[in-house]
This record gives sequence, C-alpha cells and structure tokens, in this order.
Amino acid sequence: MADPILSVERLKKHFPTKLGLVKAVDGISLSVAAGETIGLVGESGSGKTTVAQCIVGIYPPTDGEIRFRGQPISRELRKRSKDLKREIRIVFQDPGSSLNPKRTISQILSVPLKVHRNARGRSRTAMIRNLLEMVELPPDEYLHKYPQSIGGGEKQMVAIARALATSPSFVVLDEPTSALDVSVQAKIINLLLELQTKLSLTYLFITHDLSLMRNVATRVAIMYLGKICEVAPTVEFFRNPLHPYTKMLLSSIPVVSEEEKALKPAKILSRGEIPSPVNVPPGCSFHLRCPMKMEICSEADPEMVEVEPDHLARCHLLSRRS
Repeated sequence: MADPILSVERLKKHFPTKLGLVKAVDGISLSVAAGETIGLVGESGSGKTTVAQCIVGIYPPTDGEIRFRGQPISRELRKRSKDLKREIRIVFQDPGSSLNPKRTISQILSVPLKVHRNARGRSRTAMIRNLLEMVELPPDEYLHKYPQSIGGGEKQMVAIARALATSPSFVVLDEPTSALDVSVQAKIINLLLELQTKLSLTYLFITHDLSLMRNVATRVAIMYLGKICEVAPTVEFFRNPLHPYTKMLLSSIPVVSEEEKALKPAKILSRGEIPSPVNVPPGCSFHLRCPMKMEICSEADPEMVEVEPDHLARCHLLSRRS
C-alpha cells in the first residue's frame, strides 16, 4: 500500500469508572491510504466510535500513536493546528443532535467558514450556496430553514455540507446512515461516493452494517471488544473470511438469492453476548463465544498475522497455519 494519509499504531483508549477500567480501544493498528474508504465494522460496544473520536481529537489516547501525513497528532489535542482541524472532519451518526436547532442552516454552515476560511459577506453567502448545491439541497429553499423543519436525510446532507465547508482531505463517517429510513440511506451513500470522487476525499466509514461495505469500502476492518480481528481488501474479505467472528457476522447477513447464499460462509451460531469492556476475558477476547476455541485461546491473546498479502487476522488457528 502507498504511504498512508493516516496511521494508527497500538492505539489504546481506557476510561476509568466506578466499576473498573473500560478498555474501549485496546491496542489497535490501522492505516488508511489517500483516496480509499476503509470500513470499520463491529457490534455496539466494540470501540469503533471511540477510535473515530481519538482520530478527530475529541479524546486523547491512553497510549499509542496517531499520525496524519506522517506527523504525530495524538498528543496535546489543544495544540492541534487550525490546518489539521480543517483537514480532518467528522459526520456524526445522528444529524438531529449534531445540528444546533436554534440556528438556520445558513448560520450552521457559516461557522466553519468563519473559523477556517475567513470568508465574509457575499463571499461567505456564495460558499454556503455552493455547499448546499454540492449536497443536492436547493439553496433558495433551505438557506433560512431550521433543522427541525427538515427531514432526517436532509439534516444529514446539511451535516455533510458542514464537514466539507473547510475543504478537508480526510472525513470520518460515524454510522452516517444508521439513523435514517432505508429509502434515504441509498441516496446518502451515493452522494458520499460522488463527493469522494469529485473532491478526492479519504473516508473512514464506521458502521455495524457489514453488507453495506461490499459496495462502499476499499478495505474492511472488523473490531471486537476494542481490538481488530481481521482486515483485508473488500473483495478478498468477502471471498475468504478467516476469523471465526468474521465468519459469524457474514453468515448472519440476510440474502435474497441462491447465488448470494452460495457466497456465504457456513453458519456459525453466536454463543452468548459480547462481554463487558470492564471485564474483558483473558486470552482471546472472543473465546467465550467461539465454537472453534482451543485451550490456548483462554490463556494467550493471539497476535495479528498476515495470512495472505494485505489480509491480516488475529486467531490462534491462523497462527498455527502461518
């Protein structure tokens, strides 16, 4: 892979609580090349949103390093440069809660322009109109509306426009369609793909919907209890899943044709529920639910191994093969 625009190295984010230490992210490494879309997939509580929050600077890491264009950015978040904040942007899951209900759409979009682009008067108004046109919202109709007067899909389009206002190069998409009706989701996805091509954007796409990644992501990474289980190019990932957890997720995806059914891995039944990140089991964190577990799985945490070119996974079964 070419030199990454963003790299995450042994990243940890732990939160102290009254019940104990929550290991939300526990030593993940990941790289993203310029222009690609990497899908970060996992169940609720897997830690994928915390990864996003560390990347955009909402939380400082407990340990590890985040680099953007080769430069470390994970320490002293308050000292992040304005250029860095302009280049890395985020679109949140729920546009209803991320947009200020007391501001018009014009006012919402003007904030990043004031902070990062020093646009004034007619120049700022022209930029706002251009942003709305970019996300397929007629400016004359939407400029003076408030968020509560438009639909969920339209709110998310405004949130996307706000993220693009600073001309970023890297955008974190934190479940951007999960709060929307199915009829609107495809429109948002198509818009994001068109904008990526038009503006040369790089995406970290966070989702719990693995089937969505088949047509969106360049590569797919699977998270479980704060760690990455498997990462591979999308075509290889769906053709040859390696980790038992990945196979479990893929086998549970609904299909509508015999052709799709033939591509699914053999059904793997899920045992129990994902453990609490306050009480992560010893050894491999998936072993309590894994039908293929061995004695070593409860004793030692497996290392990530490259089984095929660019196809990595963490599993003792795979360590024995390599």
